[in-house]
Amino acid sequence: MSILSKGRITNMMLERLLDLPKGAKNLKENVTLRLGMVGQLSTSREINAAWNETKKKAAKLHPDKFILDERGVLHWNDGSVKILDKTISSANFKKLNELADTEKCNVNSMVSKLISSYKKNKKQ
Repeated sequence: MSILSKGRITNMMLERLLDLPKGAKNLKENVTLRLGMVGQLSTSREINAAWNETKKKAAKLHPDKFILDERGVLHWNDGSVKILDKTISSANFKKLNELADTEKCNVNSMVSKLISSYKKNKKQ
């Protein structure tokens, strides 16, 4: 049984998040550690649920400080993360999966190989 509601833990997390120095790494871990006993007595499920809400709130209420990318990862809004394209066409998604299958690897590995190949060809 939770000692606090998800909403209360979310608000506490948001307060701790805003207190972190700009550019701090491992945001979730830093925020969770700063919850003290509340963080220690809460279950992983409660912490994860509250963190998911905290990320959304931070990006919505403080867009000058935070960006929530398409994968749900919270980043500092320091200009280093640019969300250019959020979607891939279904035809290209299918082609990418077929290419990964042909190459006997997963899509993530295939994208890494394609990026590497692109960079190598661009230098020439």
